[in-house]
Amino acid sequence: MARMVNCIKLKKEAEGLEKAPYPGELGQRIFDSASKEAWQGWLRHQTILLNENRLSPINPEHRAFLEKAMENYFFGDGAELPVQFTPAK
Repeated sequence: MARMVNCIKLKKEAEGLEKAPYPGELGQRIFDSASKEAWQGWLRHQTILLNENRLSPINPEHRAFLEKAMENYFFGDGAELPVQFTPAK
């Protein structure tokens, strides 16, 4: 049986993640309160941030930026899309 969580992002009960998706306290908070669906939403958003801002996940400054954006996406005011982003039609 799937683990259910009261998803902080979707504001409803949904299937939870199988393990913490990120190391440390932030990963545990996401595991405890975000659903698989919300995590997939973050991965799509993160891809936009990586591409539009030309970020490299091996750069420590870029990783710090992404971690802050992740925390804001799940537990803050939400994460904004880059100004230059235009969705595909």
